[in-house]
Amino acid sequence: MKKLTPRTRKVRILATLGPSSSSEVMIRKLFLAGADAFRLNMSHGTHDVHAANVAIIRGLEKEFGRPTTILADLQGPKLRIGTFAQGAVFLEKGAAFRLDRDPAPGDSSRVTLPHPEIFAAAQEGMRLLIDDGKLVLRVRAVRDDFIDTLVEVGGSLSERKGVNVPDVVLPMAAMTEKDRRDLSFAIEAGVDWIALSFVQRPDDLAEARKLMGGYGYLLAKIEKPAALGRLEEIVEMSDAVMVARGDLGVELPPYAVPPLQKQIVESARRLGKPVVVATQMLESMIKAPTPTRAEVSDVATAVYDGADAVMLSAETAAGDWPEEAVAMMDSIAHSVEHDPGYLDRLHFTKTMPDPTTSDALAGASQHITNTVSAKVIVCFTTSGSTVRRIARERPGAPILALTPRMDTARRMGLMWGVHAVRTKDIGSFEEMIGKAKRMAMRHGFAGAGDKIIVLAGVPFGTPGSTNVLHVATIRGDELRTHREE
Repeated sequence: MKKLTPRTRKVRILATLGPSSSSEVMIRKLFLAGADAFRLNMSHGTHDVHAANVAIIRGLEKEFGRPTTILADLQGPKLRIGTFAQGAVFLEKGAAFRLDRDPAPGDSSRVTLPHPEIFAAAQEGMRLLIDDGKLVLRVRAVRDDFIDTLVEVGGSLSERKGVNVPDVVLPMAAMTEKDRRDLSFAIEAGVDWIALSFVQRPDDLAEARKLMGGYGYLLAKIEKPAALGRLEEIVEMSDAVMVARGDLGVELPPYAVPPLQKQIVESARRLGKPVVVATQMLESMIKAPTPTRAEVSDVATAVYDGADAVMLSAETAAGDWPEEAVAMMDSIAHSVEHDPGYLDRLHFTKTMPDPTTSDALAGASQHITNTVSAKVIVCFTTSGSTVRRIARERPGAPILALTPRMDTARRMGLMWGVHAVRTKDIGSFEEMIGKAKRMAMRHGFAGAGDKIIVLAGVPFGTPGSTNVLHVATIRGDELRTHREE
């Protein structure tokens, strides 16, 4: 097993795989450049390609002994117009344009809209956004077989472009037949997280939960305005959330997205759920080896806000500089986290503990870390729930999570400040302290004379029983290397 220097960066980097990065050579480069987790975009690529990427990641995981997170991002319901006889048309501002159920190729006056859900929800006066919001149609009349609209923002329109409906909640399931097939594949392939697209309401998460059957963790992508009205409920029902700024920025004015990003991050942090900030973070690096200063500031803002992870999309999936994009994001995060005022900014968000022993100890660990200048918080965990609570407090020291379960270790790759290690369970208090010291030294988090904080549950190995917090000092005569039991 090759030794890999522990990452001191607390925010996680999630890199999307695609044509530019679906090779063993490039995935290795992304991994070594700083990618903590990898996203499989189920909107693109075949199951065979995704399965091959999973195998490569698991190979790297074994080679370097670092549990690595894999997230499968389901496509969700894609709404699209039909085809045009000439392949494309030009819609003039102020012109009438009809969307109907006729499957015949369209022209500059009409096109098919094969989505009964839109017909069911359409109302006079509402907007329809076409091609990522480049064209805007205003509904004038709704009938069983057609929707008449007025072109408010015109332009060139080619066939099968996407349709966004920002003004109403569509009566449609969050999962399609394709999503169900992709979910089944993802579970069989052994991914760790499932991302559900276009969540509009808490109920959208229920079907995915049922199909997952208790497997893995579920991440809700917040990209529909309708989700914002029930944000707290959605965050409560999910295991993590993503600020998916792409579609969110289509259905809302661009200037509305930054405050909403802060609102979503704050809500997730307050409720103790990991939050990922995504989309166009280093967009110019799709074609250029360096980002714009504005993009650097955008990534830095997400880190300052306390996001658990920041995501690269096309930059690593289809760009010309995937390795450089990961390295740049890593450098930005390191720069922010070395700002003396960084931790103070993180604690602008107040996190109120639940009335449980685990939450009380998680909160205490953050305060004790500051008081005794502990180098690391070592947490023995089975399910990862206590580690998530500790991460919510954004402590000044890294969190070393020790677990006997590889699935738990892998899933913690989207949690702020967590370094997960799979290790054998413990059976006594003395063994707990000894192992905590050895693992802290072995992974480079502490040395002779340093204080560490240890959390565990008694009886040992019982999920949800964290009830012990101990401050230990590593003696100079203690072994710095030791073969694990």
